[in-house]
Amino acid sequence: MSTPTPAPAVPAPGKEQAAAAAGSGTGPADGKPRRTVASRLTSLTGGTFVRFALVVIALIWLMPTAGLLSSSFRDSADIADSGWWTVFTDPGQLTSANYEALFANDAITGSLGVTIAITIPSTVLVIVIGSLAGYAFAWMDFPGRDWWFLVVVGLLVVPIQVALIPVAKLFNAVGLFETIPGVVLFHTAFGLPFAVFLLRNFFAEIPKELLEAARLDGAGEIRLFTRVIMPLGGPAIASLGIFQFLWVWNDMLVALIFADSGSPPITIALQQQVRQFGNNIDVLAPGAFMSMVIPLAVFFAFQRQFVSGVMAGSVK
Repeated sequence: MSTPTPAPAVPAPGKEQAAAAAGSGTGPADGKPRRTVASRLTSLTGGTFVRFALVVIALIWLMPTAGLLSSSFRDSADIADSGWWTVFTDPGQLTSANYEALFANDAITGSLGVTIAITIPSTVLVIVIGSLAGYAFAWMDFPGRDWWFLVVVGLLVVPIQVALIPVAKLFNAVGLFETIPGVVLFHTAFGLPFAVFLLRNFFAEIPKELLEAARLDGAGEIRLFTRVIMPLGGPAIASLGIFQFLWVWNDMLVALIFADSGSPPITIALQQQVRQFGNNIDVLAPGAFMSMVIPLAVFFAFQRQFVSGVMAGSVK
């Protein structure tokens, strides 16, 4: 009987093998790549540079807003003599007279009320109708559902300019031209395709088992929509509301055509404040900044829901 040949002993790693492993960036014990001093400096420098670049971009982006805010607290003579940045060296230029005159201007204050009367119904109608349609397209079976959804997607590419003249003739025939309900209906109609597209895709990501469990508990379609779909769809609905609010609030084209010229929204009222031989900057600056503060407040109030809605579906 032959005896088995013993396996050769593996020599312990010497200094040469350890040096080779260290030079290759691989640890001899755990096999993980070892970060060198150069890689650490590169990552540290890259992160610092990115942060510095973002801060610079943010400052440049906010500079016009800072200039508008500064100009809104300066009188017309100071605005004509020097730039807005001189308030940092001469704070005595700042005055609240422009805002006092602005709130005493009935045309501006009335236009703010008209803008609110147009924006809030347009936003609420788009959210309500878009949510119902999005739920129907996502979880209800009816004839031609996919084809109808393709029609809705196709309406996204229809520009507003194409419908201005036909809709103006229609509103004039039914008595909605130059009225607040007419402007609200126009904004609602052109905001619905995007709303249905956004909410349908968001609602379709809700687990089917959750809806089936609610149906087994006796929930109907209305209760299922109000108790399950709406709470889970809060981020997407908040994002849609912010988008729609900003679009309608900052609109000028539709308001210029369909709104009443005697009581226009804030965008048209500010445009009417331009004088024949110069800009009425002491009224335009505070009016423009005030019209910008309201949508900014709405955005910051719902910024968490907005970020959640934008990031929905990006991470499983």
